[in-house]
Amino acid sequence: MTPRLMRLPDVMAATGLRSTSIYDHAKRGIFTPPVKLTARSSAWPETEIAAINSARIAGKSDDDIRALVRELSSLPWYELP
Repeated sequence: MTPRLMRLPDVMAATGLRSTSIYDHAKRGIFTPPVKLTARSSAWPETEIAAINSARIAGKSDDDIRALVRELSSLPWYELP
């Protein structure tokens, strides 16, 4: 099953974070980077947002979430040309 892609406004609504925080978290390794759809468009797989939200709700540390993000970022859609 292909995960549903979420655009930035949906990710903001799902996480409670503003856009600058989402991109800052991605730089810090505690949020997955967006998947590029076109040169000017990107989105996040819904399953990844749900996994990160679940980890936060469970009280996982930033180090635990970094490990989760590394695992999620190894999925095939990050390796496409």
